[in-house]
Amino acid sequence: MESINSILSTASSWAWGPVMLILLLGTGLYLTIRLKFLPLRNLFYAFSLLWKGRKSKQEGDISPFSALMTAMAATVGTGNIAGVAAALFIGGPGAIFWMWITALVGMATKYSEAVLAVNYREVDEDGRHVGGPMYYIKNGMDEKWKPLAFAFALFGTIAAFGIGNMVQANAVAGAMEKAFDINNQITGLVLMVLVGLVLFGGIKRIAHTATALVPIMAILYIAFALFILVTHAGALPAAFSTIIESAFTGHAAAGGFAGASIILAIQFGVARGVFSNEAGLGTAPIAHAAAKTNNPVEQGHIAMLGTFIDTIILCTMTALVIMVTGVWTSGETGSPLTALAFSTGLDSDFGAVVVAIGLAVFAFTTLIGWSYYGERTAEYIMGTKVITGYRVLWVVAVFAGAALSDYFNTVLILADVLNALMAVPNLIALLVLAPVVVKLSQKN
Repeated sequence: MESINSILSTASSWAWGPVMLILLLGTGLYLTIRLKFLPLRNLFYAFSLLWKGRKSKQEGDISPFSALMTAMAATVGTGNIAGVAAALFIGGPGAIFWMWITALVGMATKYSEAVLAVNYREVDEDGRHVGGPMYYIKNGMDEKWKPLAFAFALFGTIAAFGIGNMVQANAVAGAMEKAFDINNQITGLVLMVLVGLVLFGGIKRIAHTATALVPIMAILYIAFALFILVTHAGALPAAFSTIIESAFTGHAAAGGFAGASIILAIQFGVARGVFSNEAGLGTAPIAHAAAKTNNPVEQGHIAMLGTFIDTIILCTMTALVIMVTGVWTSGETGSPLTALAFSTGLDSDFGAVVVAIGLAVFAFTTLIGWSYYGERTAEYIMGTKVITGYRVLWVVAVFAGAALSDYFNTVLILADVLNALMAVPNLIALLVLAPVVVKLSQKN
């Protein structure tokens, strides 16, 4: 297993090397500038559209609000709990700063993705509204670019089983075993049943489940985190200072922390940011393409809220709790580090229970959200006939992921590599179609 991890780590380092970092951050920054900082200027307007569109009667399959909740169901997962902790452990506190930067420019990326997804979506032979990078490449770009559409769909179909399935089931099994001593196989079986009940109901059942669970779980998680931050308010200034200073200087070894360079802070901050909010990955627009709306720009505004809520709010809560409780140098990483932080902050073992339950619910919603993404990318390649088989395979993979809970790091590194493979075709498409996004935005 060590040799496999070594190979995957090398591949991950290459995939998330300087070229990918420049492409991700550069694309987001380019779109932010082309849009004249529209995502930041229109943040409050975006929230007003969110509530306004909850009962939309326009063309589509689910409400704009449900589309956002479905997209957030897929993004709010282990990245918010285990991923942030892993970024701190490997990249140091500075990684959090670069995660913030990735999110701020990522809002323009997510906005553009959704605008293009709604503008170039299609209706499949079963009457579903389908869209995403493969469709805006196919319908918005020249014939010579079509191989990119196929590449994205292929990478997405495979990657879904990593980042959206096995990583999530893997993390849940580990958390349940540590917090409640529940056997991994039992966790896997329960997840299989729950995911299957939702998945075979299609996008509407997925959206209804996401709309019910995502707001509740986010609010509860934030409430516990805020309680800890308020009771440790005196440590907040030092935490922010350490995060910002480490972003530009790196951080020396301390306690169980091995130390990190600026490069590591940037690399893992960006990688964890993308893993968490998926801006640039091209997945969220697949959900937003199903929204009941005739206005691509309005849906773009709603879509960008996913990045803001996921990273700027939820991930920041996790990072600050770990920092103010002082456990980031403990030598722990992943969800155990977050669990230790909450237990320390709440001065009770109940903190570990909060993290375990939070991680389980977060990961469950990711499992159902990503099942929709993978289903749509598989449909693009093979047509609607593949849907039933894909759903069956997805449910089986949930159990496999849970049973492999001892290999979380291996699956996590593999997911990073697959993320990069998905991002490349999508980012190229965003750069080519940027003028379309700008034109549509100006018309609105």
